[in-house]
Amino acid sequence: MDLTDSSALVTGGASGLALATARRLVGRGVAVVILDLPTSAGAEVAAELGPAAQFVPGDVTDPAAVAAALDAAESRGPVRALVHCAGRGGTVRVVDRDGAPGDLDLYETVVRVNLIGSFNVLRMAAARMAAAEPVGGERGVCVLTSSVAAYEGQVGQIPYASAKAGIVGMTLVAARDLASRRIRVVTIAPGVFDTPILSRFSDEIKDRLGAQVPNPARLGRPDEFARLAEHIIDNPYINGETIRLDGAVRMQPR
Repeated sequence: MDLTDSSALVTGGASGLALATARRLVGRGVAVVILDLPTSAGAEVAAELGPAAQFVPGDVTDPAAVAAALDAAESRGPVRALVHCAGRGGTVRVVDRDGAPGDLDLYETVVRVNLIGSFNVLRMAAARMAAAEPVGGERGVCVLTSSVAAYEGQVGQIPYASAKAGIVGMTLVAARDLASRRIRVVTIAPGVFDTPILSRFSDEIKDRLGAQVPNPARLGRPDEFARLAEHIIDNPYINGETIRLDGAVRMQPR
């Protein structure tokens, strides 16, 4: 996808994988709008990235917030790329340790943010892309974020794994649905990455996590995710696929 004189929407862009992606896109001259929670460091990140970046606060499950972010992006050029990384975790057991049924409210919240939020952003971004004139035979590309938990969810990850598996499931269907509009849909399923989510762990624990990865035996680096997202945007023949980015790790039950 040629992003010359175009814009991109990056959700969750105030930190981690999405921040690395926003930084890489800004570095190649793309106007980037970061959509993240009002409590995030989005404003500071946008200021750091420079005038090509703009922060719009909001929740990915809120259509009005997503519309505002897309409006901001379109004011800088047609929206040609979406990289959707926003999400959250939450531990739920099917049956709690005390024998009670698992927390349904938390399950619904995690699925709503990760899965419903993904569809909400996808549908709204794709509608904007579909209204634009094609460039080089394409109108846009949407990169979603799943997780290796979609395939090997660990104990306690049932809401997160359910949502991330749902994203894998929607990828090919969405790509087929949007094919006539010349919009591609591709998903990245990262393994264990060195992001702020792991900041509560000591270096020793993070080293142990990295050692479980066959090759290279370390945590993933956010820029490696960003490089793959950029390649997906650039390569017009990648479509309808979920790509694991995990160093060949396969997560254990616990």
